[in-house]
Amino acid sequence: MEKQVLNYRIIIEPEKMGKKTVYNAYCPTLGIADYGDSIDEVLKSIKDGIELALESLVEKGKEIPIDNIREQTVTTTEVRLPEGAKIAFA
Repeated sequence: MEKQVLNYRIIIEPEKMGKKTVYNAYCPTLGIADYGDSIDEVLKSIKDGIELALESLVEKGKEIPIDNIREQTVTTTEVRLPEGAKIAFA
């Protein structure tokens, strides 16, 4: 039997921890989060977490949520800051 392959949206953001930068990954559809020292490391880690979550859902007989990427829009928008605003980079 051929295995079905699913694609999940992953959001990765860098975070400064002192002099070090770590990368936080989040899969909103499954509510899974993880972190790593590099983008490659966090992608591998979040993928492992997603696979474990899916296995757990199957074992419990629950439905597997999927991302309908074709119907989603991921974008950014430019906005003007109010005069005198202080900016904190995330």
